[in-house]
This record gives sequence, C-alpha cells and structure tokens, in this order.
Amino acid sequence: MPNDAAPPEPKLWKDVPRGTVLHFAPHPDDEVAGTGGVLAMHRRQNDPVHVVVATDGIAGDPDRRYAAQQYAELRRSESRRGLEIVGVRDVTFWGFPDNCVLSASDVELGVQRATAELERVRPTIVYLPWEHEGHPDHHALHTIVLAAFERTKWQGLALGYEVWNAMVPDVIVDVTSVVEQKKNAMLAHASQLAYTRYDHCMLGLAAYRSMVHLGGKGYGEAFRIVRGSR
Repeated sequence: MPNDAAPPEPKLWKDVPRGTVLHFAPHPDDEVAGTGGVLAMHRRQNDPVHVVVATDGIAGDPDRRYAAQQYAELRRSESRRGLEIVGVRDVTFWGFPDNCVLSASDVELGVQRATAELERVRPTIVYLPWEHEGHPDHHALHTIVLAAFERTKWQGLALGYEVWNAMVPDVIVDVTSVVEQKKNAMLAHASQLAYTRYDHCMLGLAAYRSMVHLGGKGYGEAFRIVRGSR
C-alpha cells in the first residue's frame, strides 16, 4: 500500500548548535553555496570550523579559459576568500580530480582521508552533502563520509545540505541575519559565476526556505539529519 501521509513539517532552528564543526565540500564553492549562512553563524558564536574541499574543481572550466593548474589555484584562492567572508580560515584541499568515475580504490582513498580528518578535528557537528544530491561528486562524497563515520565509530550530529538537488528537509536554519555574508561569499567565486549565476539560484532557494516558518520574509538553509540529534 502507498504511504499517503504528508511528510512532517521541518523544525525551525533560530540558531545553530554549539560545538566543533567539520564541513565536507565536494568542490570549491559548495561550502558557501550550501551552508554559507550556518558557517557564518557558527563563527559568530566562536565555534571552531574546519572545511575540507575534496576536488580541485578543474572541470568547472568547460571552455578551457585557463590552464588546468592555474585554474585549480584560482579556485582554491576563491574558496579561501569566500570562507574568510563568513569567518572561516581553516580549510584543507584534497585536490582530487572532479567529474570522474570513481574506482573502488578511489573511494577507499577518500574514506582514508575523511577518516583522518575526523580523527584530527574530532568534531561534534559534521556537514556533508545530503543523500540524494544528483551530481556524482556530491553523491560520492556523501558515501565516503558515511563510510568514514563507520570506520571511526564517530558519534555526533551530522547534517546533510543541499546544492545540486532540493530536499524535503528535517530542519530549516534561519540565516536571515547573515545572508549578506553568504551572498558576498558566493560572489568571491567569480570564475564559476562567469558560467552559472548559482548565487541567484541559491539565494532564491534560501528565500523559498523561509516560507513555512518565517512568512516568506527571510532566508533559510535546509538540512537532513543524517545521524545524531541536537
């Protein structure tokens, strides 16, 4: 029999939980596109925040306007500038190639890297792409981080965020007070905005997320609870 029940209304968080944060981003810019607001809120309350960017983002230049290594460095510098706008200066770049079909050994290397980050940072809160992100790099990173959770027996609050595909969320975080930081952090990624005005799209999605609880008068970021609870 089909389940005809409507999904539960997402909870509204007016603030973010306190703790040490570890954020996993598939590409340079996903960290601010998906969670720029909550990262700014964590830093506003002086939570330690460490960001991992998994790939070099070279495939984000389909017209080959730059040499590959030059473009990789450009994207890293844009990521650093965007993160500084939301108050984050602790970032690690794994430098994996993007937009590739991953072998079992590729996945294992990713799990080893994610495991090392969990053991080094010892976070209480982890942000990762949510389970149904349509981009293969986003989906792969979700799978990799989940495997690292199991390998390390990590216990904490893990929240899945949206970029490529909108979700039915468990939680909406009110990021109205920091939305200008999110906007400016996305604008730091000029090399990507030259191809796609994703800042327009992500701010529109954030505005939509204000509809249920905020009367459409603010901005929210949406999350799925992957494990743990607040």
